[in-house]
Parts: sequence; structure tokens; C-alpha cells
Amino acid sequence: MESPMMLVGVVIMVLEISLMAHAAVPATVLKQIDMVNKNGPYLGIVVPNAFEMNPLLQSPSLVVDPTLPHLDFSGRRFRFGHIRGKKVIVVMTGLSMLNAGTTTELLLTLFKVTGVLHYGIAGNGDPELEIGDVTIPEYWAHTGLWNWQRFGDGPEDELALESNGDYTREIGFLKFSNFNTVETKNETSLDNLLNNVWYQPEEIFPVDGTPEIRQRVFWIPVDRQYFSAAKKLEGLKLEGCVNSTACLPRAPVAVRVQRGVTANVFVDNKSYREFLHSTFNVTPIDMESAAVALVCLQQKIPFIAIRSLSDLAGGGSALSNEAAAFAGLASQNAVTTLIKFITLL
Repeated sequence: MESPMMLVGVVIMVLEISLMAHAAVPATVLKQIDMVNKNGPYLGIVVPNAFEMNPLLQSPSLVVDPTLPHLDFSGRRFRFGHIRGKKVIVVMTGLSMLNAGTTTELLLTLFKVTGVLHYGIAGNGDPELEIGDVTIPEYWAHTGLWNWQRFGDGPEDELALESNGDYTREIGFLKFSNFNTVETKNETSLDNLLNNVWYQPEEIFPVDGTPEIRQRVFWIPVDRQYFSAAKKLEGLKLEGCVNSTACLPRAPVAVRVQRGVTANVFVDNKSYREFLHSTFNVTPIDMESAAVALVCLQQKIPFIAIRSLSDLAGGGSALSNEAAAFAGLASQNAVTTLIKFITLL
């Protein structure tokens, strides 16, 4: 006869199976995730779009896991394999801060990940660098979180809800009237109903913090050891030609830079590019990196971003944005740099 303890054990097992069957994550997927994690941990490779991911998928350096090449969950495909002896999970986010943040959170929640490597293309805010160059910033910021000031108020006027501690004037502002076009030679300044927008820090809730007690961050640092290792990427040979007849004026370089910025905006505007560079000293301008950085900061996971410059963010003389011609070259250079970086870890 079965003992009471054995019966209790059977009941608990049945309940667990029942809960798994009705959980948000199906039992079959949980089983696959468990199998993946038993083979871990992994480096997470987060990439925005298919055209940026394809050079990596086509690279002989990526060896796909023959047992479980990929796992599809919540609209994302997590791909498993090795790069130069390091176990990796590759996932595509899709465009924008929302997709990048959601995908990174899923990656870190589902799988055993020791660090996140993010790569892709970006606009170039630094006139000292060229298309095709690969940048590795030390800090990232989200420059799309604003407090938009009412017309008539100026820098000396308190922002709405600033007294509550929700907003700040510490970071700086963009005054739209500074960019008005003036038709008369005698006119030196002209006001603008759009007034000012003040840049704001993000609220974060670290895993080792107190729940619901917010912390604030604007400049998000990458991992110190990763950034130190990236110095060895200088001198890396990168592609400088789209084809045999269309080559860049000089050979592209990989370089560490101070800052990069992200917002849900494709910047193709000379004046805003110059404002971002002069105000924040930024080089790459993109739409995903700061979101990945923020999630990794909250989860206390090492992070670095590699962004290859595909265009001049509106600062060039071309009639159209340069990314149409150089996105492929820039994507390949980002992947080349990523693979080399992995060998340094």
C-alpha cells in the first residue's frame, strides 16, 4: 500500500503539471528553455533588424546548435549556437525602444545570460568620423524623454511637476526658436510657439533595489571590462567598398567613443545632428541601444553596444540619406567587430 507521503508527492506532481499546462509559458516551451539553460550560460546577442542580423547568420563564425537551432516565443526567435567557442543566443528585436527593451527583458528572464552584446548601424553625429567606421560608446542616453514647456515660460521657470521631483532642468533643453529661418536681414531672433523641450532621465527599478522605489539615470555606462577589452579592436580591418567601384574615401576604423544616444526618431536633420553633438558630445545616433542598456542596468547584466556608422544623420551633402547605399557595408563592419570582440572575452 502506498504511504501518505507518496500520495502527497503524486498530488503535488499532478498540480505542478496542471499549472505548467495552464501557465503563460506552455509546458513544452518551458521544457525547451530548461534544456537550453542546462547547456548555458550564454552571451546574449541583441540586434535590431533582419538586414543587420543576416551578415551574422551567414558568417562561418556562427555555428548553429544542431540539437535546438532556435526557439520561438512571444513573437521572437531565439537562435542558439557558438561563436569562436563562446555559447551565444541571438535575437532580433525589431525597430524602436519598445521592441528593443521588451526583447532584452525576455532574453534575460528566460535564459541564463552572462552578458549582452548589442550591435547594429547608426547615424553619425561626429564630424571627425566617417561612414563605415564602427563606434563603441562608453555611455548611452535616451534623448526622447522630454518635458515640453508651455509657450511664454523660459529656462528660469519651473517645469510642470518639477516641484514633485518628477522632472528636472539639470540635463538641458532644446529651444525651437533657435532654429527658425528669418526672412528679413534685420531680424535677429524670432520666438516659436513650440518653445522648449527639456531632456529627462529615465526611471529604473534595479533588481537589487526596493520595489516601486525609482532611481534616475540619464547616462548609462557600459560594462567597464567590456569597454576596456574594446580598446583592442582599434586597428581591426574593416570593409571600405560597397563594390569594386564604390569605395569610401578612407579605410573605416573601429574606435571607442564617449557617448551615443537613442530615441524613437530616425535623425536625418543637419541642425538636430549638430545640436546633439554640441550639447551631449555624441557620436552614434540610433533607435534601440539605450533601451537595451537600460534593461541590462536594471538587471545588473554586463552590456556593450557596437554601432557602425551608415549615414551622417542629415549632415551630408547627398540628396538622400546615405544609409540606402551604405547600410549593408555598415552592417557587415558591425558584425566583423562583434565577432572579433567575442574573441577578446
